[in-house]
Amino acid sequence: MNTSHVAELEDRFLRYVQIDTTADPASSTSPSTAIQFDLLNLLVEELKQIGAKEVRLTGYGAVLATIPATVTADVPTIALLAHVDTAPQFSGTGVKPIVHRAYSGGDLVLPDDPEQVLSPAKLPYLAQRIGDDIVTASGTTLLGADDKAGVAIIMTVARHLLQHPDLPHGPVRIAFTPDEEIGRGVHPDLPRDLQADVAYTLDGAHRGEIVYETFSADAARITIKGVSIHPGWAKDKLVNATHLAARIVNTLPQATLTPETTADRQGFLHVVGMKGSAAEMTIDLILRDFERDGLARLGELLQSVCAAVQAGEPRATITCTITPQYRNMRYWLENDMRPVELVREACRQAGVEPFSVPVRGGTDGSRLTELGLPTPNVFTGMQEIHGPLEWVSLQDMAASTEVCLKLVQRWASAPPTAG
Repeated sequence: MNTSHVAELEDRFLRYVQIDTTADPASSTSPSTAIQFDLLNLLVEELKQIGAKEVRLTGYGAVLATIPATVTADVPTIALLAHVDTAPQFSGTGVKPIVHRAYSGGDLVLPDDPEQVLSPAKLPYLAQRIGDDIVTASGTTLLGADDKAGVAIIMTVARHLLQHPDLPHGPVRIAFTPDEEIGRGVHPDLPRDLQADVAYTLDGAHRGEIVYETFSADAARITIKGVSIHPGWAKDKLVNATHLAARIVNTLPQATLTPETTADRQGFLHVVGMKGSAAEMTIDLILRDFERDGLARLGELLQSVCAAVQAGEPRATITCTITPQYRNMRYWLENDMRPVELVREACRQAGVEPFSVPVRGGTDGSRLTELGLPTPNVFTGMQEIHGPLEWVSLQDMAASTEVCLKLVQRWASAPPTAG
């Protein structure tokens, strides 16, 4: 393994994770938070410093750049993408990264909250990383490996390609996007602005994991308008929206269709938030399934529950709006598996055994693939994301870097048309 990659990855990653880039789903701007510009603008400067071309920050908050081709043949343009934002579910402010050198096994106790412990007994993948340099946060924040590990990997790949023009490759496009964590990472203009034939997101987990199958996803918002009146004169007049909201949630099949009760290829309904008052309540949910018909059935179930509660209290007004988010990238990639096959070949050339499993989530690649740009997802090593136990192996990140370097060369040496 290239030890210079490990050193560079560590330097970049530790700097990037200390920059707060938390996304905000309640915001209508792009990026959703101004703090994301702190990292986006830094990446613009760093790309210029290493000699990337056509570096720009788009009006919708994505950083784009080009690594020029080193071959004269007409070969596909490859794009590498990562997102800069971190999940709003847990604090990303004041991240203090810790490098646990040459992990020797046993528990890793996080110092700022000793109750936060990474245990190989509970985390089997950690037990496989004996000897690696493990990076964690200090216990009170997430780490931000999702997806600053991907950002660091792509920047390291870009610098290496620019410093080694002897490596044969076609044009490589770089993209760093905002707001992936809140489902807004792919602006409608991004596929056109990338000008790529095939793309890869660096946003995966275990070493060797190549994802070409994701959830399909919808979002739902239920609005409940009751009848508000002073509680002292409320008899036979008040219609309490909070009670109706609770009735809807309690009517949903919580024992079989929630994230905590499902696994593998099972879909789910997930209540992600409730807010309001006795006068009006909103319930936000996400719907997930690997198949279109399964996702449709979840939507029908939700609508039927709302209709039943509405029928029981006609004085209230209950509406349920379901909005598409992204679809399983498999629907398109299975028609042309060359983007997947070539990254698997690149893995083997880098000494990494590839594997693929359906991922119970989505990436920017899900939406990009749906929009016509084939975009499988490549591992970075990130683990236990969106919480205080998040961690990553620098050696996993280095392995991903090697895979990406092999990948761009592989497309240049065998340039079938993706589509």
